[in-house]
Amino acid sequence: MFKKLLSTDLSKFIDVNLSILLLRFGAGAILFTHGLPKSIKVFSGDFSFADPIGLGPEISLILAAFAEGICSLFVLFGFGTRLSSFIIAINMAVALFIQHAGDPFGQKEKALLFLLMFMITFFTGGGKYSLDRKIS
Repeated sequence: MFKKLLSTDLSKFIDVNLSILLLRFGAGAILFTHGLPKSIKVFSGDFSFADPIGLGPEISLILAAFAEGICSLFVLFGFGTRLSSFIIAINMAVALFIQHAGDPFGQKEKALLFLLMFMITFFTGGGKYSLDRKIS
């Protein structure tokens, strides 16, 4: 059993596609909880938001709401997983390296974790249990 836990052959330990599903579903669902309030702000017409890259607070809010609200759902369902993950990763990189650049690590931590999770989903794609697989 101990040897099995130390094995580097993933296929002997777990279904890799199940791991991708769990990561995709978990990351997408958790990020959606951050994107929903931003989407509600957009639809209510309240465009007060930070402007980290100089596009204006309105455009910045719309882009963040799209990435965190819409793209997170796409990743959750495995629809356009790589493109959606790439968009989210860019959003998280801006949050991590620009918006929270001067903040202590504890405030950057979520953006870093989301960046890493969505970089992994970008590299792995949707996996076997995704709409991407059904479509292609």
